[in-house]
Amino acid sequence: MIGRGYTCRAALLVLLAGFVPCAIAETAPADQAAQYQAEVRKTILELQQFRTVESTEIRSADGRAGRATLVNLNPRINGWYLLAVDWEGRGGQAAYHLENPKPAEQVFHLSSAGLSASPGADCDLWGGGPALEDARRSAIAYAPLCGGRLYLRNRVPGHFSGMELTTDFLRKYVWGGDQVISAVRETFYADRFIERGMPGAAQPAAAAPGPSDAGPLPAALGALDHSIVPGDVGIAVARPARDLVQGQWYAASGASGIYLSFVQPKSVAPEILASDRDHVNPLDPVEAGALSYLVAFDLADFDVGFALGTDHPRVDWSDRPAAALRGELPGPDGIGASTPLVTNGLLSPVLAARTAATFTGGFKREHGAFKYGDFSAVNHGSHYGFVEQGVVFSKLQPGLATLYGLDDGTVGLKSWTAGDDALLPRLRFARQNGVPLVEYDRTSGRAAAGALVNRWGPGNWSGTADEKLRSVRAGVCLQETPSRRFLIYGYFSSATPSAMARVFQAYRCRYAMHLDMNALEHTYLAIFPQGLPPQHLVQGMAQLEQKSGAGTALRFIGYPDNRDFFYLTRKEAGR
Repeated sequence: MIGRGYTCRAALLVLLAGFVPCAIAETAPADQAAQYQAEVRKTILELQQFRTVESTEIRSADGRAGRATLVNLNPRINGWYLLAVDWEGRGGQAAYHLENPKPAEQVFHLSSAGLSASPGADCDLWGGGPALEDARRSAIAYAPLCGGRLYLRNRVPGHFSGMELTTDFLRKYVWGGDQVISAVRETFYADRFIERGMPGAAQPAAAAPGPSDAGPLPAALGALDHSIVPGDVGIAVARPARDLVQGQWYAASGASGIYLSFVQPKSVAPEILASDRDHVNPLDPVEAGALSYLVAFDLADFDVGFALGTDHPRVDWSDRPAAALRGELPGPDGIGASTPLVTNGLLSPVLAARTAATFTGGFKREHGAFKYGDFSAVNHGSHYGFVEQGVVFSKLQPGLATLYGLDDGTVGLKSWTAGDDALLPRLRFARQNGVPLVEYDRTSGRAAAGALVNRWGPGNWSGTADEKLRSVRAGVCLQETPSRRFLIYGYFSSATPSAMARVFQAYRCRYAMHLDMNALEHTYLAIFPQGLPPQHLVQGMAQLEQKSGAGTALRFIGYPDNRDFFYLTRKEAGR
């Protein structure tokens, strides 16, 4: 609803001509859809084709006149707003990125003194004093407004590890920096994080527990002639490590709906290892015995979310596409920065108590586009797209592997198509990262390895230019049982994309996507059991937390990070 004195317009921070309705719609107004599609220099607001805007005259407590403009960036998601305030004589607008912590319960509109949240709660932002500027001066990532009914998102510095600072410096300021990084990686970091486990006792097949109706499906493995004892896993389960069996799932202690498994790729069923040989390489001797850890989350118990880091991924160009594809635009979508929106690499404080797990996202923008193959020649090099809180930062590109969530809580993992753009008004989050490791083949009725799994350049798998692809890597997949759906995170202590595909196939995943690689900070996962301390998938990941005299601050929850991440929160009662 728009009260007297308000106008609802298709606008940026200033009022533009052309009225549009403020009701939630499945299709964008024609002029805003045209702005979204146009391959021209634009602002990030022009990428938000479903936005609604209202504007009104305002007056401060000291009598100064001005105008306020409120943009709901995606009304169906209703999570983020942009408020612009222009006071007479102040010399320009001030923009404030606001977060609605309860998007299903309250919708904000302008009022003479600030904002009004339906149902019926007013929020004084300028009628009674400089609340907005006080919140900005606080310099905290989420500054509460209106008694905590609203947050101002402030720009804060994100944490970088020492390795990230060094590699970023080499890439930005040293000619041939990527080659230096590759040489160091091969010399000092080759198989740095590999874990082979310790040989255990003989393990007859009958000793393996059967699948649980409540848990994920076990992996399809060949005959196991002995057990492997994992040594580096940091997630506690009820059984001692020496009693764990490859390919089976074990409930995490104190964390209902979360399960742990592990496997050596060489243990995967022979019929899987023999399949898709035209686009999957044989396992090399090192990765064949390198342990992979998997964590499954029952999607009946959890909501999934995604947040951008303070710095990554960016929205400007990757250097990988040919210069001829870039033209004069500042980025592939017409923008070179996300301002005035704020990405702060930190979970909203209202979610912290319900958070069950966090894990790192995908490639940075410099690696998130194609230099070789079919994808390099279309859509400006097919930069990986990403969406947070229904706000498009980078358009989703057809053919790329995409993990996404809708406004009804549905979580999906698929190769995006042009037809899937119909989901954009309902899209709460999305993250693309290359091409599929595994995808469901409807013709054969089985999960097949992706067509580009063994193609270094066309698949954009990173690694080194001479196609040395083995590294610590992470990925994510979806498994569906007759009664449940599981989001499965995979950590591979030393693997090529071929080994990742084989493991995800063994775990009966319908679709699998690569995430990041090369270091523990890029393959990080932590869970937060109820009544127990946080636990990390691999024990070394605990070193990434920030320690001080006041205690330990957890990555993504206690301190902002430069990288994007996913998070899982326990569903609230009644949902």
